[in-house]
Amino acid sequence: MKNIFPSYIRVPLIFAFVFASLEYFIDSGEKPAFIEYPIVSLILGVFLFILVAIEIVFAAVDKVTYTFLSEEEKEQLKLEEALPFTESKFYKNLMNKLTRSKSIEQEADVMLDHDYDGIKELDNVLPPWWVYLFYACIIFSVVYLVRFHIVGDYTQAEEYEMAMVQAEKEHQEYLKNAPDLVNVDNVVLMTDAASIAEGKKAFESNNCFSCHGQNLQGGIGPNLTDKYWINGGGVKELFTIISEGSSKNPVMAPWKDVIKPTDIQKIASYILSMQGTNPDGAKDPEGAIWEEIAATPENVEVVTDSTNVE
Repeated sequence: MKNIFPSYIRVPLIFAFVFASLEYFIDSGEKPAFIEYPIVSLILGVFLFILVAIEIVFAAVDKVTYTFLSEEEKEQLKLEEALPFTESKFYKNLMNKLTRSKSIEQEADVMLDHDYDGIKELDNVLPPWWVYLFYACIIFSVVYLVRFHIVGDYTQAEEYEMAMVQAEKEHQEYLKNAPDLVNVDNVVLMTDAASIAEGKKAFESNNCFSCHGQNLQGGIGPNLTDKYWINGGGVKELFTIISEGSSKNPVMAPWKDVIKPTDIQKIASYILSMQGTNPDGAKDPEGAIWEEIAATPENVEVVTDSTNVE
């Protein structure tokens, strides 16, 4: 496996997979996630650092383990091409530059003179990758200090306020376009054939016909095809009665937790599209005649007889 996917191929592939996964699952709009959200860049940097560190540790363990093998075992491993030394020259040079590690045969070059009860000490240098990371942290801290504490770019409180303003702006845009955020204030009558057909389908799939009849002629519930209404006969009234139920008829339970607001709107529109169809076996009228008039620039729905209407 190491020969098929050596470290210099394995590490970029794993990192690319994680990077692509974050970009796919994080909705960052038009900008890449690692630019829109700095925390994503930080996570990717830490992940890459850990990935490289693991590869370095494994390589070091393999190298040490190899030195304890017999010549016969070494030959066998060479035949199987299972150790890091069988990888490319590029990989070995890269590991040497990142670690500057000495082989056991070279330890005499860095051995200190003192001896404590047979325990000797090696004067190895710090791994360059660790040193470079330390320098990077120093540079970052200097830039951070100048930017936020000397120049005074912005404080954490100001950053929070900016983020909240941006979030509110995005929320308002979402509310404008979100299809399922229909309520009694913005519900409108839908007249296109597709919406009416979907409303009929939702009416039937939720067993509304069991009370109002297959053709809305009425049964346990009232006839929905005439001009008489108990709770009002406009799209807003129908939306409310389907969502919240009827205080005048406990059989008419609220459906807001079962049916989506957009589907309730379509059901109400379907019911109003059936006005005047006069189906066979229609139930006698209940409630009062309801009609809609334009008393102001906006249509105001009224009831002609308020004695039987909520």
